[in-house]
Amino acid sequence: MRTVRETSAGGLVVDGLDGPREARCAALIGRTDRRGRLLWSLPKGHIEEGETAEQTAVREVAEETGIHGTVVAELGSIDYWFVTDGRRVHKTVHHYLMRSVGGELSDADVEVTKVAWVPLGELESRLAYADERRLAEVANRLIDRMENGRQ
Repeated sequence: MRTVRETSAGGLVVDGLDGPREARCAALIGRTDRRGRLLWSLPKGHIEEGETAEQTAVREVAEETGIHGTVVAELGSIDYWFVTDGRRVHKTVHHYLMRSVGGELSDADVEVTKVAWVPLGELESRLAYADERRLAEVANRLIDRMENGRQ
């Protein structure tokens, strides 16, 4: 079986980043899996030729959620393997913490079933994938450090 590498980027885009902790929310996407379950995750997609990972993250968040964001910090990468169409895929996804700067929540992207603003405190229970829950914890620690630096 042939092995290929794919690289994607995405982000945790937060509304109210500079506001009170309890008001902060992240835009998540929901996709329906083969069993009909709605799985919530961070928006992400393939890096196009000529794009940086950061540019891809901004573009993909806007395409998949309708929200425009700017990159605040790198959250880390997720690395995994899967098999599709008779090939093994080694995928790396670079994730960024992003500040929401506009747009309206929209599930217009054909790959997305639902979109929602989710309070940061609920990400642990809402995100379907352990690696993304870990990145949400990293984001919360980064936001706390940013907040402490402002005081």
